[in-house]
Amino acid sequence: MRRSKYSETQIVQILKEQQAGVRVDEIVRKYGISAATFFKWKNRYGGLDASDVKRMRELESENLQLKRLYSDMALENRALKDLLTKKL
Repeated sequence: MRRSKYSETQIVQILKEQQAGVRVDEIVRKYGISAATFFKWKNRYGGLDASDVKRMRELESENLQLKRLYSDMALENRALKDLLTKKL
């Protein structure tokens, strides 16, 4: 997946410009993004501050680690159950 050339804090600043009253078409032209990208950012980051975005990123990485841990444990559990059923 392609990375954005704007960081999350920059995206929040762009969205704050729109909240301050700047029209969307002006923002799109100024930053060289599409309207679809702007509204996708608005859905994801709308109403957040820079600290909220940082916390959200930390939570997403923690969630990813927990999912990996769970999948490893589930795989190990399944292997042990298969081993036990073969012995009996």
